[in-house]
Amino acid sequence: MPLTLVAPVAGTVLAMADVPDPVFAGAIVGPGLAIDPDTGAGDSDAVAPVDGTIAKLHPHAFVVQVDEQHAVLVHLGLDTVQLAGEGFTLHVAEGDRVSTGQRIVSWDAAAVAAGGRSPVCPVVAIQGETGAVRGLVEPGDAVAAGTPFLEWA
Repeated sequence: MPLTLVAPVAGTVLAMADVPDPVFAGAIVGPGLAIDPDTGAGDSDAVAPVDGTIAKLHPHAFVVQVDEQHAVLVHLGLDTVQLAGEGFTLHVAEGDRVSTGQRIVSWDAAAVAAGGRSPVCPVVAIQGETGAVRGLVEPGDAVAAGTPFLEWA
């Protein structure tokens, strides 16, 4: 049975190839899609795209481990590691079990953009095979956080 991932943030869907970062655009970490988040709402929540365990947690990124074969990376903006956590609020800890749609991090995408960084959020099927991951939405579509986004066979 394929794994369904939900959008972790609201915004406009981008093809991974259109992410302005060669690591994500080249799918070096894995395939997926990205979201250009809505920036007019101030702080917003990034939610768990799937049920699992928080395997890695940084203010700007997190990994949800589903099982031995499936882990999902959500990266909140590009080069946001340089912010050293400023503007991000964590709501879980590494090792926590999370449910799909559960709030993981609050952040302000508009502040990230105002600081000269891209707020684009890659959602990556870590080490997934390209043919095993397909979008449930198309680039250019608007998505709400928590709505079906990707399917991983």
